[in-house]
Amino acid sequence: MKAIGYKQALPINNPESLIDIELPQPTASGHDLLVSVKSIAVNPVDYKIRQNVTPEADAYKVLGWDAVGEVVAIGDSVTQFKPGDKVFYAGDLNRQGGNAEFQLVDERIVGHKPKSLSDSEAAALPLTAITAWELLFERLAIKQQLPDTKEQSKDIILIIGAAGGVGSILVQLASALTGATVIATASRESSANWVKKLGADYVIDHSKPLVAQIEQLNIGQVTHVASLTHTDSYLDSYVELLAPMGKIALIDDPESLDISKLKAKSLSLHWEFMFTRSMFTADDMIEQHHILNKVSDLIDQGYIQTTVGKHLGTINAANLRAAHEELESGKSIGKIVLEGF
Repeated sequence: MKAIGYKQALPINNPESLIDIELPQPTASGHDLLVSVKSIAVNPVDYKIRQNVTPEADAYKVLGWDAVGEVVAIGDSVTQFKPGDKVFYAGDLNRQGGNAEFQLVDERIVGHKPKSLSDSEAAALPLTAITAWELLFERLAIKQQLPDTKEQSKDIILIIGAAGGVGSILVQLASALTGATVIATASRESSANWVKKLGADYVIDHSKPLVAQIEQLNIGQVTHVASLTHTDSYLDSYVELLAPMGKIALIDDPESLDISKLKAKSLSLHWEFMFTRSMFTADDMIEQHHILNKVSDLIDQGYIQTTVGKHLGTINAANLRAAHEELESGKSIGKIVLEGF
């Protein structure tokens, strides 16, 4: 089968950083689905692993943790899917990724693809949707409400870096499924317009001091922070802004955080990493199957939309290198997708 992989951790401008290769087609067993991959999306986790993880001797590492495809074979323990089903998923960091014609993935972290979306539109969603869902409803424990009957709550959530992949779906979920007031941050006009379109109640500029901007809104104290980038730079602002007993959830990788600053207000800090359930085969691993199916239903019912920012063409090494380069620049809006081999 065709695949894109690498043998050495190299800068993206090196043509060997991602190369077109041929690998044996895998075989499904146990809880695994064998999926014929149709479309993929690219995430920061892809370039972080490419930069820092060297494969075992003479082996290729295949990246890619967002995929849409068709089930072509199933293991003997599979109960949720059958051959011919259209699926979407983020996969498991412990295994080979979706930058290949065929991929094995555990059914417990797979959902049914939204019927109303194209393959590339659906590929933009799994990793970021699971991350945003877990962050909002499990880490921050914001009350989930039904879209058509939701009532305004006292919750005020600040989303830092709202125009990126996770932020783009998090703004929508918070707007559609909670009664919270949503403050999104964006530093450019294009990204500010994007998050307004997705449902943010207020937009502020994270390149300027946060506290003064939020005080000018005159809406009360922030109760929850979704810190999607540069958490170490903003921690002091969070401590100042948050109401007592407020909550911070982060997804980035700060080198250090002085959590003693949280004590006076009894603030809590929560880390969200959507691969935890699959990496450790958690008892509730199937929750990600349920989350993806809920997201699929919300899409098909029109409550949330895909977050595709750019389509870079077919799935090959050259196009994937371009996708990595754009993500590494930190200026991409929404998700980058590729489709077909």
